[in-house]
Amino acid sequence: MDLEYSAEHEAFRGRVQEFLKGWPLTGAESKLPMEEQEAIFRKRGIEAGFVYRSVPKAYGGSEQPRDAIADRIIQEEFYKVGAPRDLLTQGAGMLVPTLLEFGTEAQKERYIPPALTGEERWCQGYSEPGSGSDLASLQCQARLDGDEWVLNGQKIWTSSAQRAHMMFGLFRTEPDAKKHDGISYLLVPMDRPGIEVRPLKEMAGGHEFNEVFFTDARIPAGNIVGQRGQGWQVSRATLVHERNLIGNPFMMREAFSDLLALARSRTRDGRPAIEDPGIRRRLAEIEGYVQTCELSNMRQFTAANRGEMLKVMRPMMMNKVFSTDTMQRIARCAYDLLEGDGVLAPLEEELDKWGRTASPTGWVLQYMFSLGPAIAGGATNIQLNIIGERGYGLPRDLRRTS
Repeated sequence: MDLEYSAEHEAFRGRVQEFLKGWPLTGAESKLPMEEQEAIFRKRGIEAGFVYRSVPKAYGGSEQPRDAIADRIIQEEFYKVGAPRDLLTQGAGMLVPTLLEFGTEAQKERYIPPALTGEERWCQGYSEPGSGSDLASLQCQARLDGDEWVLNGQKIWTSSAQRAHMMFGLFRTEPDAKKHDGISYLLVPMDRPGIEVRPLKEMAGGHEFNEVFFTDARIPAGNIVGQRGQGWQVSRATLVHERNLIGNPFMMREAFSDLLALARSRTRDGRPAIEDPGIRRRLAEIEGYVQTCELSNMRQFTAANRGEMLKVMRPMMMNKVFSTDTMQRIARCAYDLLEGDGVLAPLEEELDKWGRTASPTGWVLQYMFSLGPAIAGGATNIQLNIIGERGYGLPRDLRRTS
């Protein structure tokens, strides 16, 4: 594998680095709330062609020529300085690429721009009680009544529903069809009468997940993405983007760097914990997993740049499984480094609006949270079946016939 960049791309890196000298913001702009500062810099990134490169200008993106190497350079340099780039939200990261592939022109014009800026927040309505790993068995119904869909049923584990303006979700529109058929992909305004959001309190004390109940809630008939009854196919595109977000190697490297900082700040027998041989062996093992993920990502990147998509798909399916396992290793090691402090809950005033904290006890929350992504975006056991059956052509698991 040749990890060297061409002179042309190194020159491009220089332009990115020059642009990034504008972050953090200075002067009067530096006094603004961080969310506003990020929005300002992200807009400048779009104008410079470094942010939302694959999104057409008509929808608020920078519409740059496809260049996987340039994209990689931008990722590397933005992560180095912690500058805001593409929003990794359910709207910008999952819905937008789905609409670009399946949405109508009117849907793209209406929903993509505010999703990119974060002005309009989205949640995902997939899982239901009894329909999690077996998502195709979902029963939440949408019945067409004139020019409106009438929604009835329940969704669960709906992240950020309490803050969302909109939901993209799967609803059964043909109840007599086979379970993978008869499902439609709908866009649901969360302020409609008949929609109720109830919090699910987490064991760490936070509130990010919710139940959502639909009781004769009505939405426009045009709020369907793709063809009626073909929502399962549309949802596969969304899940690919969700799994890619979960398997981001840059986020993993950032988490490992935080772990190293913690190991330097904690002590063992009066000395920094990072000097303890046992801790060092454990950190070295974890970094091996991190580097393996980075290497796999580079191989996928190289194959994609050459158009060899078959060489991309199998390791891509492994990204989510491997990365969630590695993130658990990082969080567990950090939790063990806390020793007795690991039983201390963070103070309420330490938590930000997302339920996170920068204090050492924040690792307690991160450890508990790290167990969840193995379920999100398709549970690990389901993912392994998909990899075996579709990636390597292995026979399907035996299933009961009655």
